[in-house]
Amino acid sequence: MPAPIEGRSPVRKFLLSTVCAALFVGLVLADGSGANHQIRTTSFGSSGGNANDITRFFCCGGTLGSLVTKGGTQYILSNNHVLARVDQAAVGEDITQPGLIDNGCSVATVVADFSQAVPLGTQNVDAALAAVRPGLMDAGGKILDIGVPCATPGTPRVGLAVAKSGRTTGCQQGTIASISTNVNVQYQRSCGKGKKFIIAYTNQVVINSTTFSAGGDSGSLIVSGSCSSTGGETNGDNAPVALLFAGSSSSTIGNPIQDVIGALGISFVGTSMCTAPTSASAATAFGREPLQNDLDFATMVKDRHAPDMMRNPEIIGVGVGVMDDDPSRVALVVYVDSTRPVQSRVPTQVDGVPVKVVRTDPFVAY
Repeated sequence: MPAPIEGRSPVRKFLLSTVCAALFVGLVLADGSGANHQIRTTSFGSSGGNANDITRFFCCGGTLGSLVTKGGTQYILSNNHVLARVDQAAVGEDITQPGLIDNGCSVATVVADFSQAVPLGTQNVDAALAAVRPGLMDAGGKILDIGVPCATPGTPRVGLAVAKSGRTTGCQQGTIASISTNVNVQYQRSCGKGKKFIIAYTNQVVINSTTFSAGGDSGSLIVSGSCSSTGGETNGDNAPVALLFAGSSSSTIGNPIQDVIGALGISFVGTSMCTAPTSASAATAFGREPLQNDLDFATMVKDRHAPDMMRNPEIIGVGVGVMDDDPSRVALVVYVDSTRPVQSRVPTQVDGVPVKVVRTDPFVAY
């Protein structure tokens, strides 16, 4: 993960050319296709953001995730903190591609107009829309190195193989490590400055990986399946499962896509020829799948105990996953802030459900 990054990937104005060059080199090495997600393109999964997301010393940017429709109008789907400047944008503000961070802190091509954001902390999502200006983004919804996603959303499952295409790390693949995850996420009010605050989310999707995302990838659409080095069309996967909005150096957090759809009232632009994976037909990276009854029981236990567990300041997340040594054995996954001293012992089991501890740095909306 590029360091140090707060919020939605700010870059100091006077260091912009050096930092962007370093990020580009890292991108080519990380993204097997070699695609540059930080230059002007009509495809999604690329750099973008609000033209007003700039302060005296910093400018910011994120990812224009995917194409959606609402009421017959096409919109870009991304995060509130990418398009709406953390609840501060006015309807009609310019959305650019690439973002300020990749254009010398100057406005690039204006491709959309900010339209709507779910207020942070109200509906359990960090999501926003910008109405596309005709002819400036791919009307078919192509995402760099993924292709056209399914119009039919999928269901996040423990062990499901997923991919995302984002501004900073390009197209990366990973595996869902926990679902139904309660997390505390840190925000910053303005680009690179201002008050920091925490928003609590429930039932989020978490991918544990040091390479899946980094600051600036916020807004990426997480889909089932894998990256395509040719950027070809979907082959039966590519079902939207989550909207990336936060993470740490070793974890990525996404809003379940059905929650995003419900909050914004949107539909995905994509091919209808693919089918979303089901628990019966989709293979998982973990091999054997846990029983649904065990997952349901663990989720009930998580719902009962997570609020009390997260009163401990070092516990920043509690979700449902599986044990590393036995992927059929369901566990509570407890995310512990590795930057804090341990003040209380994490139990080895809760109501008969084993506990797996994952140590990581704080979750940040990036």
